[in-house]
Amino acid sequence: MGRLYVIPTPVGNMEDITLRALRLLKEVDLILAEDTRTSGILLKHHGIQNRLASHHKFNEHGTTASVIERLKAGADIALISDAGTPGISDPGFFLVREAVNAGIEVQCLPGATAFVPALVASGLPDDRFCFEGFLPQKKGRATRIASLVGETRTMIFYESPHRLVKTLAQLAEAFGDDRQAAVAREISKVHEECRRGTLAELSAHFSEEPPRGEIVLIVAGADEKALKEAAREADRRHTQTEQNNYKKDNL
Repeated sequence: MGRLYVIPTPVGNMEDITLRALRLLKEVDLILAEDTRTSGILLKHHGIQNRLASHHKFNEHGTTASVIERLKAGADIALISDAGTPGISDPGFFLVREAVNAGIEVQCLPGATAFVPALVASGLPDDRFCFEGFLPQKKGRATRIASLVGETRTMIFYESPHRLVKTLAQLAEAFGDDRQAAVAREISKVHEECRRGTLAELSAHFSEEPPRGEIVLIVAGADEKALKEAAREADRRHTQTEQNNYKKDNL
């Protein structure tokens, strides 16, 4: 039985790839790529000639069964995405799950991913955090944001350039204008930037200067003391209302 190797690829600079990843990309029997054109550029840069096949969100349910059969037959297969670690807001989870269910060994190499450098560079607390990926574009978006109002851990979002300003405004409305955040874009590329400030400040800045490139949005969690104080105040008001209603009913 073969192995499935999940291999991170650079999110920008093509040098951000491990020696082990390069070796395996040369040795495996097949490389599954999100976009063979994009991955072809990376492989050519590193002098790797190997067979590529498409494996993306539009075909993964149809191709996974044949991939599993090849793995069972003894083929070693690498899975890569256009950038970063497969499965993190990219295709990969479905194939990995099916391989695990089939008893196939899965090895995920450590390596490039966008949110870790963005989180560390943000200057916001990184001892506890939650990864939210992309927010729903339409249905469920407001509900998801509302569910995070009480989240005390630092929150990580992926966002597209044309939706960033809208997202910043929506988060400011839900969390408050003064919530600290950071926008990291073009990580490890020539125009890499990490802009820090409040949600209101970042919204105003990117409204005037629309961003480009891949974006990671880091947002500070809610203040635990403020949440507890708000909860106590809500309880106090609730108790006072009940007492007032009791007095009215017994007059």
